[in-house]
Amino acid sequence: MAEPQENPAESQVEAPETAELDPAAALDAAMAAFEVERAEMRDRLMRSLADLENIRKRAEKDRREAAIYGGQKLARDMLSVYDNLNRALSLMDDGLREQAKGLADGLDLTLRDLANIFSRHGIERVAPEVGEPFDPHFHEAMFEAPVPGTKAGQIIQVVSEGFRLHEHLLRPAQVGVSSTPG
Repeated sequence: MAEPQENPAESQVEAPETAELDPAAALDAAMAAFEVERAEMRDRLMRSLADLENIRKRAEKDRREAAIYGGQKLARDMLSVYDNLNRALSLMDDGLREQAKGLADGLDLTLRDLANIFSRHGIERVAPEVGEPFDPHFHEAMFEAPVPGTKAGQIIQVVSEGFRLHEHLLRPAQVGVSSTPG
């Protein structure tokens, strides 16, 4: 049988020192190691606390925005109801209003009630006037036409009103804009 040979790497490993360290030096080394570990733990704790505070602030901001803008989709869908009621009322002339007084009053009351609900929930009308300058942040140009007596970029016709929910635009006002060179 072959005899086991010694591994050259094992033969170079020295036995650990059996001499004891000075107790004061061992205590100093342990304290230094403890201080390093304590500093690392304190740093991790401070970072964790900062992360937790950032998460808390972000969650609070998200909660506030959800409370304010959470109904944005429903509000946008309700705009067509407002438009249809408004359109129905605008098509009624005085003769028709007299014939169907109850219907006209009901439509008018419903439109006012819807406008009040919009107001309570922070939905505001964006209703530009003819002659105002076109603002692409609140208006959508449906057409351009040269109109004498106007400057380029002035609103010449309001096709439909726009709406915004607090600071967010739900729908821009649709307008016609003058293209007459100034």
